[in-house]
Amino acid sequence: MSRFEVSSNGQHIGWSDLELGDPPMGVAFGVFVPGPGYSRIQGQVRASTQRDQRHFNFTVRIVGGEEIRASGASIADYSADCGADAIELVVLGIEYPDYGEVFPEHVEAYRRQFEI
Repeated sequence: MSRFEVSSNGQHIGWSDLELGDPPMGVAFGVFVPGPGYSRIQGQVRASTQRDQRHFNFTVRIVGGEEIRASGASIADYSADCGADAIELVVLGIEYPDYGEVFPEHVEAYRRQFEI
């Protein structure tokens, strides 16, 4: 499984393994692990959880690789109420064939659901 770096307006803010996904919807998500740069925007992210976050200009890239082409990304930060591990990164609108190339384990898990 790959690791993914997350940036906001060009500044590195943390990473995620994007360990879960919904291939037909082109969605990948997982626990977000904050880096040192996240603290400067954390309050704003918390205030905008479940709201439009386009102004953060989140980008996600494979560590040492290319940016994931997606419609957008968002962070849901519930860490103030639920603990440090209650921050989730969601990447939306990842097109095929890119999704299958970046997340083959998600595609395989989805296919296994329908095996008899």
